[in-house]
Amino acid sequence: MRGATQAKFAVGAIVIALAATACSSGSSSSGSSGGSNASGVVNAWWGDPQNPLEPANTNEVNGGAVEDMIMTGLVQYDPKTSKAENAVADSITSSDQQNWTVKIKPGWKFSDGTAVTATSFVDAWNYGALVTNKQVNGSFFAYIDGYNNVAPATGAPTAQTMSGLKVVDANTFTVRLSQKFSTWPQTLGYTAFFPLPASFFTNHAAYLNMPIGNGPYKISSWTKSSNMQLVPNPDYTGTNVPKNGGINLKVYTDTNAAYADLQSGNLDVNNGIPNSALKTIQTDLNGRYLNEPAGIIQTISFPLYQANWNTAGAKLVRQGLSMAIDRATITKVIFNNTRTPATDWTSPVLGAAGGYQAGICGDVCTYNPTKAKQLIEQGGGIPGGQLTISYNADGPHKEWVDAVCNSINNVMGNTKACVGRPVGTFADFRNQITNKQMTSPFRTGWQMDYPLIQDFLQPVYTTTGGSNDSHYSNPQFDSLVNQANAEADTTKAVQDFQSAEKLLATDLPAIPLWYQNGTVGWSSKVSNVTLDPFSVPVYTAITVNK
Repeated sequence: MRGATQAKFAVGAIVIALAATACSSGSSSSGSSGGSNASGVVNAWWGDPQNPLEPANTNEVNGGAVEDMIMTGLVQYDPKTSKAENAVADSITSSDQQNWTVKIKPGWKFSDGTAVTATSFVDAWNYGALVTNKQVNGSFFAYIDGYNNVAPATGAPTAQTMSGLKVVDANTFTVRLSQKFSTWPQTLGYTAFFPLPASFFTNHAAYLNMPIGNGPYKISSWTKSSNMQLVPNPDYTGTNVPKNGGINLKVYTDTNAAYADLQSGNLDVNNGIPNSALKTIQTDLNGRYLNEPAGIIQTISFPLYQANWNTAGAKLVRQGLSMAIDRATITKVIFNNTRTPATDWTSPVLGAAGGYQAGICGDVCTYNPTKAKQLIEQGGGIPGGQLTISYNADGPHKEWVDAVCNSINNVMGNTKACVGRPVGTFADFRNQITNKQMTSPFRTGWQMDYPLIQDFLQPVYTTTGGSNDSHYSNPQFDSLVNQANAEADTTKAVQDFQSAEKLLATDLPAIPLWYQNGTVGWSSKVSNVTLDPFSVPVYTAITVNK
């Protein structure tokens, strides 16, 4: 996943879990008992998904990792370059950048043996968009004509399907957008746009218990909160054929327990490395470790739906809090330089062509204790008298949250001005955010779906964005994003996106903290472990040593 942007303009996005998993013994049970590699199976770290595994209801990395293994969309992204390339699609064409014809390759099948057809996509997209289905990725269909009828801002839907989608024949469908969107085809590898088999609709409960897809793997068993076993899908006809006998995803709720299992050989692949291991991991694993730039940014978001955080004074307080955080020291001491202080809301991996521009955040992201305290006091002080920063306790967050609070406390001259607030599991934490139950700031993160600035801005900060956790709303920001999407010239589009991003430096719905590297460690039992540009292990490429 999900999380991430791979081509030109994207709509996708995945909220970063960074959660871990496990049992009291330090590891969860799995089909490969005792951590063995029977039949070439790879034992890999995982965390419970927030939501049921429906493509349009998955916008975080744990669920996204599975969706990407069991599903293949019209488009897929090169695991080395992130370049968009046709997968199920044979062609996606348009003469005016608004009316599109999609032709799919014949022969694709779901793992239940049924054919992947044009209807598989059209029905899935209509289901994802219909507001009564409560799919978190529903807004990704907002540019399709008729979306406002199935997902009105207020009131009940006046239609069950989008008028812009039409099935022509078994392998062809057309899409009419509400405006020109020149790079729309390159967004279609995102999870929300995956196809669904007929059984999803005829026996929904059975599907949720054992999801069916058309990807390189299929699910053979799933014990929730324990493990999921995936095996190669014999009906898969794509290019990413697995080089192993399957993946056993083991759920951990403690990153230290997962790391101990990795060291002992009971876990083969771990991309949930605890912060405490970063200084010794190269030695611990004899060099079996990758640390490389990825399209990830970590932030602290504010609940702007709470009145005390959405005033003119609170805006000054938000700016002051950002200036009170010593990012350089925290990234060095806590993260052993696997993070880089952020100066905007995107990621350096985008490059200038993709829209990254260092320093857009300006002084607001620069450590300035004196100015920080002045702004906080000028804004009327911290709402409620104390800042609490919420985070999921099953992920490696306590150390950095405590460090951020210490930095703020030092600036304010008050050891109780800021405290961390742990929330049990990642799923619990995300549910509180989704249900607008936060009363103070909370940790957020973004893993790109496509390497372009649009993916870092539209889903997270537009009024109707599916991952707009702060519930930020600025009509000028929304207008600039729409203007950029309609621009055929990529350079001009990037400029419009950057104009929108500059508004974030003033409004500050979320504080940019740092850009995160992708990290993964592996056991001596496996080889060919790599990370894609979204920091997700390329599971299909992993081999088990003889």
